[in-house]
Amino acid sequence: MKIFIAVIVSFLISSCWPTSVSFKDSGSMPEDWKTFTVKTLETNAANCPLSYSPLLTEQIKDGIQNNTRLLLNTQIGKGEVNIEGSISGYNVAPLAIQGNDNASKNRLTISVQFTILTTKPKEESINLVSTRFADFDATTNLSAVESKLLEEINEQIVQDVINKLLSNW
Repeated sequence: MKIFIAVIVSFLISSCWPTSVSFKDSGSMPEDWKTFTVKTLETNAANCPLSYSPLLTEQIKDGIQNNTRLLLNTQIGKGEVNIEGSISGYNVAPLAIQGNDNASKNRLTISVQFTILTTKPKEESINLVSTRFADFDATTNLSAVESKLLEEINEQIVQDVINKLLSNW
């Protein structure tokens, strides 16, 4: 009886054992994807600072290089993954209106529309709209906290792009 139990237990343990272990991230991106390009984002938002578009573009490049296996191709449109887009919204709005009609917080909201074009394994196009926000105290001038807010929002937008690349198309 002990032998029978030992055989059953060893069979159950071996059937649950992984067949391979690897530290290489194969991800869900197609193996054909080796390089990517990012065209400098256009600015279509009236209130957007002029320096924001190149800043976000560079952060997207850095984020993809640091968090995926894709390499940056400096020839725009020559990668297996080509990203372009535009900043469509850059707004500050009051939030949390108090009894005296004054806001205790303001919200900076940024919207970016992306088009991601792939050339391999087949040509495809996917659209992504990322809208992210950060709140700040209404008594604070936007220019005093804008760089911190942009850093926070940019991290989220970059993560949205990476998540789209890693998700099943």
